[in-house]
Amino acid sequence: MRYRSQAVAYWYFAVAMLLFGLQLVFGLLSAAKYLGPDPLLYILPFDVTKMIHTNLLVVWVLTGFMGATYWMVPDESRTELYSVKLAYVQLALWVVMGVTAVIGYLFRFGTGNKLLEQPLPHKLVIVVVMLMFLWNVLMTIRKGGRFTATEGVLLLGLAGAAVLYLPSLLDFDNYTVSIFYRWWTIHLWVEGVWEMIQGGFLAYLLIRLSGADREVMEKWLYVIVGLVFIAGILGTAHHYYWVGVPHYWLPIGGLFSALEPLALVGMAMYAYAALRRSGLAHPNTLALHWTLGSAVFTLFGAGLLGLAHTWPGVNQWTHGTLVTAMHGHAAFYGAYAMIVMAMISYALPAFAPGRPEQGTALGYWAFWLQLVGMFGMTLSFATAGIAQVYLERIMGLGYLDAQLKIQVHFLMLMATAGLFTVGAGLFIWDFFRHAPRLQVLAEDEPATTAAAAAARVGAQRRPA
Repeated sequence: MRYRSQAVAYWYFAVAMLLFGLQLVFGLLSAAKYLGPDPLLYILPFDVTKMIHTNLLVVWVLTGFMGATYWMVPDESRTELYSVKLAYVQLALWVVMGVTAVIGYLFRFGTGNKLLEQPLPHKLVIVVVMLMFLWNVLMTIRKGGRFTATEGVLLLGLAGAAVLYLPSLLDFDNYTVSIFYRWWTIHLWVEGVWEMIQGGFLAYLLIRLSGADREVMEKWLYVIVGLVFIAGILGTAHHYYWVGVPHYWLPIGGLFSALEPLALVGMAMYAYAALRRSGLAHPNTLALHWTLGSAVFTLFGAGLLGLAHTWPGVNQWTHGTLVTAMHGHAAFYGAYAMIVMAMISYALPAFAPGRPEQGTALGYWAFWLQLVGMFGMTLSFATAGIAQVYLERIMGLGYLDAQLKIQVHFLMLMATAGLFTVGAGLFIWDFFRHAPRLQVLAEDEPATTAAAAAARVGAQRRPA
């Protein structure tokens, strides 16, 4: 760890891991309810467990983004964080908001706007936290006097996420209008500016882990920005199948939403090729697993599975079914959960100096169990969703009758979700089992951390 203030990132990562574990608990509860009987029907009904599950997903990923930013920006700007105190105050406010929101959901205290159920006071706290966060990052970059394209794309994504949260503050009596503007936040987050955030982290990691040329990687980032502004914005329309927008938006939305991950995958392919050519073997191979895994699983979940059901001719049958859950789980995990775990895996050896630089056996088990488990969950959702479409929308069976006939797929879902949960549990345990020793690497100390090794590789490749 080159800068003392990078220690802030550890506590953000720790909170993210706790929320990740809690999210999995409510996810398993939600899936189990499809099998019945449900002893918690009148205590924790499905609408509550699912609401908590999906909101915790958003909160823990955003917490991971903040921690990863507080690690990356000092490293890129080559300076200490502008205000460590502000970062800790921000984290405290964020945790209080998240905990009270979850407690409120248990008592149905929310707005009912899917994924944006936070009551207005909580939303105002989120706005304040984002402003504090952006101010701290901007002032750090200004203090360092060094502004890289990697930081620029990351900052643009973070600022875009803050701005696009503002429509969620508006309240509409008309449900159609409310849904229309809801996607301005949800879609343009997960299929827009969050992809910029992923791109910034991906470029940062690939430059350090593969020895890839910074200039080339940053050119890929410009492609990402272009695709987000073209494909991401136009792709919003693929959510509007039953909202009532003009018909021409449907094919536009279906086509462009599938183009968004291409630049990320191309960038990862270039980095892998650069790694093979240069022969540079960065010691942190676990972080490289998560980094390349994020790019590949993004292509599968967001690209391939997105394209498979967003085209209007297919979407008229699959919209709002378990096919959507298939796409959503794979895309969100590959694009955002995996990139957060990649940043954590990269930074963790610096937080615990006694930890093996290449990663632990538990870390690799966590990676493969999660990957196999999520792939199995995706297949389970896919087969259940296809059967649901046929039974409900072609054969005309009622919802509950159809659910009884596809219960067997939920047995497979629970089995693979259990495998995924074991992998996630191993990752969380591997994170916490080494006590943090947040020490700054001395100038004359051997370069044994990931950041120092990356700096050494960059120095070797930099022209005199």
